[in-house]
Amino acid sequence: MNNERRDPRALNQSAVQALNAGEPARARALLEEAVAIDAGQAVYWQNLALACNLLGDADAEFAALEKTLALEPYSVIALLQKGRLLERRGQLRKAAAAYHAVITILPPDAQLSPQVRAAVDHARRVVRADKDAFEAFLQGKLQEVRNRHPGARMDRFERCLDALLGKRRVYVQQPTFMNFPHLPAIQFYDRGDFQWLDAVEAAAPAIRSELVSALASDDDSFVPYVANPAGVPLNQWRELNNSPRWSAFYFWRNGERIDANCERCPQTARVLAEAPLLDIPGRAPTAFFSLLKPKTRIPPHTGVANTRLTVHLPLVIPEGCRFRVGSETYPWEPDRAWVFDDTIEHEAWNDSDEPRAILIFDIWNPYLTQVERELVRVVMQGAATFYEQDSGLDGV
Repeated sequence: MNNERRDPRALNQSAVQALNAGEPARARALLEEAVAIDAGQAVYWQNLALACNLLGDADAEFAALEKTLALEPYSVIALLQKGRLLERRGQLRKAAAAYHAVITILPPDAQLSPQVRAAVDHARRVVRADKDAFEAFLQGKLQEVRNRHPGARMDRFERCLDALLGKRRVYVQQPTFMNFPHLPAIQFYDRGDFQWLDAVEAAAPAIRSELVSALASDDDSFVPYVANPAGVPLNQWRELNNSPRWSAFYFWRNGERIDANCERCPQTARVLAEAPLLDIPGRAPTAFFSLLKPKTRIPPHTGVANTRLTVHLPLVIPEGCRFRVGSETYPWEPDRAWVFDDTIEHEAWNDSDEPRAILIFDIWNPYLTQVERELVRVVMQGAATFYEQDSGLDGV
């Protein structure tokens, strides 16, 4: 027996049996002997913390948990137990900090037992309550500043505050090909930065009329927007690949003007000719009517390069259509255009019983200099040449 007690692994095993048998005092004695022999095993300290918890010795429990987390900072069980202990002590803010660590390190798809899942759900509630209390504390102080600056734009700060309080996820640019550093990650750009949109919006009724005429034709001018060949991994595009549920009527495609479609829609072609389109020979612009059939969702995705922005002009918008870029979801407003960064995760829904149709085209990111644009053109054209047009840069 003495030899067994000198083996810390055996001592720990005997302690676990004692805990299961409802003998926390015996388990504590065994575990204190184990950590005296080998203090470098987190599991011994964690089991000792549990034994102390069952004995009501909060100070010893806390000390054992601190030893556990010093050895294994990512122990979800130890962090949850520490949070519970801090709650019992009335130290709610410190408890929220421990619980926040759990939420941060826990993978979204973690497989948890019902007991641990319930503890994690409780942790989320405590963290949310802590952030709500923090927000209430701040709002009075913030209101003083707001009152001193009536009419001042504070939307960027409000987004910052929402992110700080856990109400808004922060999205970053994730281009699939080119990531140009130091360009701002703006989800929806300020409408006032693009005065030329006034002319685009003014032409919306004429553009819509041409769209309706194009839709009424029986030809194959609307083609599937997602058109990957056989053998290409599809991932989120499987349902829409080569499907008419999301189709396009192109005016420009990869830098090539589609003359027949432009002639059929002269007002739309005129507006596009006057817009500051992205221009990369053989690659851009791309401009098209985008048709999304009823009960169809475009899955979350990101675009090719943050050196460009994307313009949407809503034309036919039934009830039940939405569009999300990053943390902002907007309803469509017919004839009201917006500009967004499509390298930030975005998606669209048409939950209605009717088609949704918009005009889409791409423009240069206004934060690029003229020299930078020239350099980007060289890279994009070079990629197309090097990979013989198979560089994966197609489409908006």
